[in-house]
Amino acid sequence: MAIRLFRKKDESDKKIKIPEGMWIKCAACLEIIYKPEVERSLNVCPKCTYHFRIPAAERIRSVVDEGTFAEIAEDMESVDPLGFSDTKKYVDRLKEARKKTGRREAAIIGKAKLNGADIVLGVLDFEFQGGSMGSVVGEKISLAAEAALEARVPLIIFSASGGARMQEGTLSLMQMAKTSAAIARLSDAGIPYISVLTDPTTGGVAASFAMLGDVIVSEPGALVGFAGPRVIEQTINQKLPEGFQRAEFLLEHGMVDMIVERSRMKATLTQLLKYLSGTGDR
Repeated sequence: MAIRLFRKKDESDKKIKIPEGMWIKCAACLEIIYKPEVERSLNVCPKCTYHFRIPAAERIRSVVDEGTFAEIAEDMESVDPLGFSDTKKYVDRLKEARKKTGRREAAIIGKAKLNGADIVLGVLDFEFQGGSMGSVVGEKISLAAEAALEARVPLIIFSASGGARMQEGTLSLMQMAKTSAAIARLSDAGIPYISVLTDPTTGGVAASFAMLGDVIVSEPGALVGFAGPRVIEQTINQKLPEGFQRAEFLLEHGMVDMIVERSRMKATLTQLLKYLSGTGDR
C-alpha cells in the first residue's frame, strides 16, 4: 500500500501578494525600483539618475508655484484637414490621445509664477501623439510667445516631441516657420526665452522653436536632433560617435548651454531669469 507523506504548511509557503504597478524597471541601469521611491525623486532613478519621461501636468507642477498656472486656449483642438488614414483614421487617433491624456492637444500653455516671477509657460506632452506638432500645437506655441510679448514677461517652453505631425501634411511643416517667427518677435522686443529640451526633442520641433532659446537647457540624457541616429547612419553610411545626439554630446559640441537635473530645474530657471532680466548676481 502506497503511503503519502504530507507536511504541514508553514509561513514560508505563503505567497506574498505585491500590488501591481508598485515596481518599475529603469531603462538605463535595468534595476527594478520601488515606484513610490522614484516618484518622490521627481521620476528620476535613485540608482543611476536616469530621467524618466513625465506627463505635461506633472512637469508643470514641478516648475511653477502651486496654484498659479492659468491655462490659455485650453479648448483648442485639431481637426482632420486631409481626411488622413493609415492603419487608423487620424480622427480616431486623436480621440484615443484625448481619452488617454485627458487633454485636447499635445501643447499646454499658460501664465504662471516661478518663485514669484511672472512667466508664460509652454509644455509639450509626449503622451499625446508623441508630442507631435500640428496646426494647433504651432498655434499654441505662437500664442504663448504673443502672451509673453503682450505682458512683457519671460517665456519658458519645455519640449518633448517626435517632430511634425505627418497626418496634417504641409500644414504641420508650416508651423516651423510660424513658431520661429513668433520667437523672433520676442527676441526683437528683448524679452527672454528659455528653451528646455527633454527626452526626446526631435524633428520639426528641434528644427524650430526648441533650438531658438536665449538659453537652451537640457535634462540629462535627452535625445535631441532632427533625424534619428539610425536614419543618419543609413544616409551617410558611417557609424556615429558614442552618445551622438544625447544632451551630453550636444553640450560638448556647443548645441546646448547647460544640462540641469530635474531636482534643480526650478532653482536654475529662477536664477537664469534673474540674469536675463539684469537682476542676478554678477
